[in-house]
Amino acid sequence: MKLPPAPLVRRFQRRLLAWYADHHRDLPWRRTRQPYRVLVSEIMLQQTQVDRVIPKYRQFLRRYPTIRRLARARPEEVRRIWYPLGYNIRPLRLWAIARETVARYGGRLPDDAAALQRLPGIGRYTAGAVLSFAYGRDAAVLDTNVRRVLGRVFLGPRRLARVRGEKTLWDLAEALVPRGRAYDFNQALMDFGATWCTPQKPRCPPCPMKSFCATYPNANGRA
Repeated sequence: MKLPPAPLVRRFQRRLLAWYADHHRDLPWRRTRQPYRVLVSEIMLQQTQVDRVIPKYRQFLRRYPTIRRLARARPEEVRRIWYPLGYNIRPLRLWAIARETVARYGGRLPDDAAALQRLPGIGRYTAGAVLSFAYGRDAAVLDTNVRRVLGRVFLGPRRLARVRGEKTLWDLAEALVPRGRAYDFNQALMDFGATWCTPQKPRCPPCPMKSFCATYPNANGRA
């Protein structure tokens, strides 16, 4: 895929960050840069809505405030406190990550993408989230919301339908991250997809991207 021209990239970055300044959600995991807490939030948010995660995130961290405390826990206890978030392989993966982090890295999550992805259950997205949200690195993220925003704005329905695999969207996500602003930019992308550029009935008329969105001229609420 040919990447967007630099002027378009800068326009998108400016408008998204300005939107985020006015519309960002106040979420508890945005009040910390502690890698372990960032990781807990990211694992909990997999396939689970934000409003269900917030109380469980707080409860979990009261019980296991550090990665060492989690590593010392019994897996059945971790699963019990995770209930009722569902997708119950996640607490066991998080416990396994804690154990391996303590054993191999002295209790500090790695700040390297390859090392993070060698930990159990951490893929490219979670590694990017930890790097950008905890360590301030210029790393991209690509979750469901980000895929939808980038696909709509830069590809449009026809080009998006021809995309095979994840490489095209990952390349696009990486090209868009503004230097030194990955934290706000990635949070903004996820908020924008979750609250404005939604799967059904996106808020197209007031959208700051509509003047250059590849989908907007033909928007029908389902693109």
